[in-house]
Amino acid sequence: MDWQVLTRELSLYLESQVRVGFFGSGVGLSLVLGFGVAYACYYLNSIAKKPQLVASNDRFCRFLEEYCPVVTETYYPTIWCWEGRVQTLLRPFITSRPQVQYRNELIKTADGGQISLDWFDNNDSSYYPDAHTRPTVLLLPGLTGTSKESYILHMIHQSETLGYRCVVFNNRGIAGEELLTPRTYCAANTEDLETVIHHVHSLHPSAPFMAAGVSMGGMLLLNYLGKTGRDTPLMAAAIFSAGWNVFESIESLEKPLNWLLFNYYLTTCLQSSISRHRQILEKLFDMDLVMKLYQ
Repeated sequence: MDWQVLTRELSLYLESQVRVGFFGSGVGLSLVLGFGVAYACYYLNSIAKKPQLVASNDRFCRFLEEYCPVVTETYYPTIWCWEGRVQTLLRPFITSRPQVQYRNELIKTADGGQISLDWFDNNDSSYYPDAHTRPTVLLLPGLTGTSKESYILHMIHQSETLGYRCVVFNNRGIAGEELLTPRTYCAANTEDLETVIHHVHSLHPSAPFMAAGVSMGGMLLLNYLGKTGRDTPLMAAAIFSAGWNVFESIESLEKPLNWLLFNYYLTTCLQSSISRHRQILEKLFDMDLVMKLYQ
């Protein structure tokens, strides 16, 4: 994108839309044009950037550049909404929600717990009509997220066009399921994810198996990969918006603006989830003390 062409087109547009008499003798037009040109320059020079690739060796970078060419392209965020926090706040109101028909499966864990999996089998796949070899993508939502989140629905929609099968891992006590044991989940404990990966792989051992995690789901997936290494049946994995440094992320969320915009909402969701399962959790924990942590 040529910024000179963009600014010239912006100027022509404004000249046709803004009356010269605004603020008298074209002063208003000059201000609008000046602001528009300055914003266009700032956007193209400071906002629109190519992704920064960080890898342990050049070989992996070359692999990404060859097979994922999008990582070499300049990313142009929405010109009127490029700041990350604003995008996060507006997303629920302006994004569509693709319709996805799930098949639910409940599986048991070694400690007597229960995990809910939502399957999108994609049986109409023209690329992979054989269900035994149809690629499977395991999706991990963020904190308190479920298979109904709009970003998960869009990921499934994209996978559908590629002919893939998807399965969403809903953490314990999420998506309307009851806790059977006084235990929930966290990004540091990978036992439930290991159970899910083993279960899914055993159902379709001949199918390519991949995973993608968002936010806390990405942190969980990273911990799993770091723990299992090459012993995982996963052929590939993608992590989105993960908190690379948990302590810095917590400190950032505690800042006044971020606390008001995000932390209060996240805390409220966690509090609601804990309250819903209070009866079984209080068998092992002092719930009055736990709830004070959210005040």
